[in-house]
Amino acid sequence: METARVLVAADKFKGSLTAVQVAERVTAGLRRVAPEVGVETLPVADGGDGTVAAAVAAGFERREARVTGPLGDPVTAAYAVRDTTAVVEMAEASGLQHLPAGVFAPLTATTYGSGELLLAALEAGARTIVFGVGGSATTDGGAGMLAALGARFLDADGKPVGPGGGGLADIATADLSGLDPRLGEVDLILASDVDNPLTGPKGAPEVYGRQKGATEDDIAVLDAALAHYASVLGPEQADLPGAGAAGGIGYGALVALGARFRPGIEVMLDVLGFAPALARATLVITGEGSLDEQTLHGKAPAGVAAAARAAGIEVVAVCGRLALAPEALGGAGIRRAYALTELEPDPAVCMAEAGPLLERVAESIARDFLR
Repeated sequence: METARVLVAADKFKGSLTAVQVAERVTAGLRRVAPEVGVETLPVADGGDGTVAAAVAAGFERREARVTGPLGDPVTAAYAVRDTTAVVEMAEASGLQHLPAGVFAPLTATTYGSGELLLAALEAGARTIVFGVGGSATTDGGAGMLAALGARFLDADGKPVGPGGGGLADIATADLSGLDPRLGEVDLILASDVDNPLTGPKGAPEVYGRQKGATEDDIAVLDAALAHYASVLGPEQADLPGAGAAGGIGYGALVALGARFRPGIEVMLDVLGFAPALARATLVITGEGSLDEQTLHGKAPAGVAAAARAAGIEVVAVCGRLALAPEALGGAGIRRAYALTELEPDPAVCMAEAGPLLERVAESIARDFLR
């Protein structure tokens, strides 16, 4: 009988384990029960936080740059390079992780550092840039990013408008003539698991503003400011899929940088070399911290399962908590899901002990599928 070959292609368990750690723990558990089984790991991400780490795990070189954080202070941000392809994660420069605990700046947080990170990728010689957007602290429509790349947004007195989404309401003129000319020579791929428009009931402020500290009044201000910004730059792109990603940075990339939108997990599977790894596998293990309704809408496990199902390869999933019925899992191409909460019902303990619990879950998978 042919020896089974397992591909572990899971995302992070947010707040507990990185995607690399998930792969390590699953591998350890599998080997305890089935030491003869071949295991290959390919940590994955869907364009949000963890995207650079997944690229580095797949063989990209990690680089760092000092850039402007969302509050205007300098931060160290990582990006990844292999040959002429760069993976840039906006959260590294402009993400919620750069805000002190309990501190938000919904009206003034800026994506300027994301533009500086794109410049660093251009300086590194990138001809293709995968721009993963998600986990942002910002709702500025990418205006800060564009300013870092050479655009100018001026008020009625000819002065630069203030930082963040709040300042967009004051734009009288937008001058894109100073944008770095190298941007016209690169393939910029906007990678996101979010297909929201820029404004309106499904727009960036309404759907994501509260998690960035916005009050109901702030949301109304931001929505109106972004609508004004779009009326100046180009209203037709405001409804494109991905325009509302990461506080509207998707819109800025689409309207001014010639970016093309692709679902983040699809892009990342291409970049990470998933297809050849899948061809070597007889079983795929995917997962993320919470398998829920959101998972089915472009998150990493759904993308992995869809690709594996198309190749006729069985998929099981691991997760911290499971909030999907067996029918929904089956519909996504997942044969069975194993949740840490089945072993430890207390969520706090589950998160604290995620590593050892995940090893035990992997032992169960080995007994159920590899014996």
